[in-house]
Amino acid sequence: MKNRWLIALSAVGIHISIGSVYAWSVVINPLISNFGWERWQISLAFSIAIFFLGISAAFFGHFVETRGPRTSGTLSALCFGLGVSGAGLAILLKNLILLYVFYGVLGGIGLGIGYIAPVSTLIKWFPDKRGLATGMAVMGFGFAALISSPVMQWLIQNVGIGAMFFILGPIYLTVIFCSAQYLSPPPSEWAPAGFRKNIASGKTKSQEDLAMLTANEAIKTLRFYYLWLMLFINITCGIALLSVASPLAQEATGMTAMAAAAMVGFMGLFNGLGRIGWSGLSDHLGRPTVWTTFFILEIAAFFLIPHIASKGIFQILIFLIITCYGGAFASAPAYISDLFGTRQVSAILGYLLTAWAVAGIVGPLLVSWVRDTTGSYTKTLYLFGSLFIVALILSLLMILNIRQHRSRRIEIPQTEPTL
Repeated sequence: MKNRWLIALSAVGIHISIGSVYAWSVVINPLISNFGWERWQISLAFSIAIFFLGISAAFFGHFVETRGPRTSGTLSALCFGLGVSGAGLAILLKNLILLYVFYGVLGGIGLGIGYIAPVSTLIKWFPDKRGLATGMAVMGFGFAALISSPVMQWLIQNVGIGAMFFILGPIYLTVIFCSAQYLSPPPSEWAPAGFRKNIASGKTKSQEDLAMLTANEAIKTLRFYYLWLMLFINITCGIALLSVASPLAQEATGMTAMAAAAMVGFMGLFNGLGRIGWSGLSDHLGRPTVWTTFFILEIAAFFLIPHIASKGIFQILIFLIITCYGGAFASAPAYISDLFGTRQVSAILGYLLTAWAVAGIVGPLLVSWVRDTTGSYTKTLYLFGSLFIVALILSLLMILNIRQHRSRRIEIPQTEPTL
């Protein structure tokens, strides 16, 4: 019998490797100074990688379910490791297109498969702590930039940017590959020690999944699209805020460039803390309640920020938004299993992560367009606050839908009203 906490640690190993994609900004200036490429051309490699993360998660979701986390994790190791190493080859050849193909496309596919591969396994090993389990893995994705950024910077300064990719590619491949080998689902009908006894005695409250649906059945329900839109809004506004956090802080509060850069670093810390904190809390309060709380806090924060002159309060509000941004990522897999069961969690999550693919493009473009059009970030913040009002309404509709569905069923139906 495998140790479920080592299963969780293996998932963290995968996510902390693929999460290094969030440290891409470290290579932008060195590539500009070495090759004279435009900033947008270099940033496009990151955008392509995020886009293929979402798309490959959708296409490979069924592959993860049928072939299992070990095979899927191994495929992720090959794609991401070779993608990063191939980026070194592209730099050696000074070929921007090759950079897009290797890091953006191949690396992005590795990102998508590696992101969803451990999810269904973790949920099955932690029926008593679904949110915490997935939060631990996704926390690794959020914290990865804090670890990868200084390592990448040191390697660039000491061995060069091309060699940096050649060194990190095999390391990521090895870590992901080794982590994947320990991943496997629990035996049939397995439960944690004392779990069933605590449910029978009333010490642990049993939460029955709302339904047990396949991925193709899930995407025909309103609940899936409520969740997709809520996640899309949260990611769009979160990624946009991350992309302009430094100039926004300088413009809004007069913060120095150095202080703003330090704030951006702490945003990575709060991104990771929000993933583990909010996802663990969702096990006790319920995912619908926690997501509704996200949107209430984000509405208040986005409408308050334009009126805040204090650097301290400004940063507190920014960090609060980022914890909610990370918390939604971390608790989304558990939310899926609550709504649609554990039969095809990876496949459903893959479909849901198309919201990430779209938001990764829409968010930065939207904030740049509004800033250039209005000459200020203020209108952008009000726009995001308004979008979160829409998200709050969707969250309340989700709660209503769940209550109606629970009240009218005696047992989980396999046919239900669909779109």
